[in-house]
Amino acid sequence: MNQRPLRGEYAESNEKYLKLVPEKGELADVLLEQSKAAFALFEGLTEEQGNYRYAPEKWSLKQLLGHLTDSDRIFSYRVLRISRGDQTSLPGYDENDFVNAAGFDSYSLEELIGQFKASRQSTLALLAAIPEEAWTRKGSSNGHRITARAQACLLIGHELHHLNIIKERYLY
Repeated sequence: MNQRPLRGEYAESNEKYLKLVPEKGELADVLLEQSKAAFALFEGLTEEQGNYRYAPEKWSLKQLLGHLTDSDRIFSYRVLRISRGDQTSLPGYDENDFVNAAGFDSYSLEELIGQFKASRQSTLALLAAIPEEAWTRKGSSNGHRITARAQACLLIGHELHHLNIIKERYLY
């Protein structure tokens, strides 16, 4: 799928993430290139950097990486369900509760990167296998109607949002 979602395919509150997604390219290819950059960024960190928080109440880089992995898993599951025509209302999740319950800071960066890579490999395989007609199927996620392609773009844009935060607030 190389066409980006149109207004009406997603909740307006997702616009800030969707506008970060590059306009051109197959979604799986865009995510693959983005993944390479994200892996390189995290693999270039030391354990000390992984524990860094730019403010006391903010997540560490390890927690942020864990959040990206959780989000990859949840968002790709939503893409799967919606692309298969499932009309079940898929619930949202509280990312802070997930991060607090996960204990990401107790893992090494290497372990967390391994989890992220495993999840992303699965997500890339899923995106590559979705039939063309399935991308515009609509489902319900987090209380809003959304197409499979909008959900995939949300995955990409959400990650780009966090990668920008890392560059601006953690690695300046």
